[in-house]
Amino acid sequence: MADFGEILRSIGDFGLFQKLILLGLCFPNLVLPFHLASLIFIQSDPERHCNTDWILRAGSNLSSEEQLNLTVPRQEDGTFSRCLMFTPVDWDIDIIREHGLNQTTDCQNGWVYNNIVYEATIVTDFDLVCGKANVVGLAQTVFMAGILLGSLLFGPFAESFGRQRATQIPMVIMLIFTVTTGLSPNFYLYMASQQSTEWVAVTKRSYASCLSPTFSGVGQCILAGMIFFIRDWRLAQFVMAVPIAVVAVYIWFIPESARWLLDQGKKEEAKKLILRVAAINKRTVPDTILEKVKFSLNLSYYCLSLNVGNFGLDIFFTQLMFGLTEIPGHILCIFILEYLGRKISLMSTLLTGGFTCFLILAVPQGKVPTGIDLHCVMI
Repeated sequence: MADFGEILRSIGDFGLFQKLILLGLCFPNLVLPFHLASLIFIQSDPERHCNTDWILRAGSNLSSEEQLNLTVPRQEDGTFSRCLMFTPVDWDIDIIREHGLNQTTDCQNGWVYNNIVYEATIVTDFDLVCGKANVVGLAQTVFMAGILLGSLLFGPFAESFGRQRATQIPMVIMLIFTVTTGLSPNFYLYMASQQSTEWVAVTKRSYASCLSPTFSGVGQCILAGMIFFIRDWRLAQFVMAVPIAVVAVYIWFIPESARWLLDQGKKEEAKKLILRVAAINKRTVPDTILEKVKFSLNLSYYCLSLNVGNFGLDIFFTQLMFGLTEIPGHILCIFILEYLGRKISLMSTLLTGGFTCFLILAVPQGKVPTGIDLHCVMI
């Protein structure tokens, strides 16, 4: 009885077909980190004060400085409050100047933001400051819950309906919600919108498994450059939709997994697909090898982190370094897997990462070396 590995050796275990498929399935990993843009590049506590334009009805010629002095209380350090304002009154401007205002209240008409790094973020567009500052963490939680739900849904979906459909449908959904996110008129709709290797033989499986996340590292670097030049999160969403749209189109031409077809008993479809692959790779397949086949299974793992914005350095540099450190790490994994095997590689990597994270406990709070912290985030 011939297993699928023997068939792959006959039709070419890493020929032109496998290289094209690998490239086509790796490219989505290039754009996947882009979805972190609206959650990472937020400047969570921007300089601001309450919008107090109400007083302009009493005195339309007030300067900005006088308007602030009359309508916004000062903090103990002498700066204007970021979250409080004097309660609006229906008085003449001269009376306000003479007696001043004493009662304070929360900001009633939004905020005016100053000295912000970006033109627009979810924080400034949805006023996620002061009493709503913790909502940013909620958005990250919803994002990660969406990843968990997607994994739970599309894992069994891939087994029941095939790898092809399990790849096509998420890409279409991703395109729809990327555009929807950019059009979100409020934070609640924004939260709602946040919700390759089987053709490669064992001898080249490490290349396919490690090259895919390497594209993710490259995507991290591209993300830093994109946000550096495009500092409006809504515009960035629409720019991100372009490569996703490209993937959503060509992904329909990616063939089904022959392993899955054989496992489902669809041998005739699998044979036609195997013969097509052999023709692309310019190989011939003995008729006897297609008579009996048995199925084998492989597993892949994907990890994502949202903490690169908390290192205390320039956010664009940090994001770039995060991507650059991933690339050699994944390339190195190819050689480690080739020489040490999967069991030793997995155990040593997890133990090293865990030990490194424990080292942070010995460092005073606020003085964690960036390299150590970055390593723990990546693990």
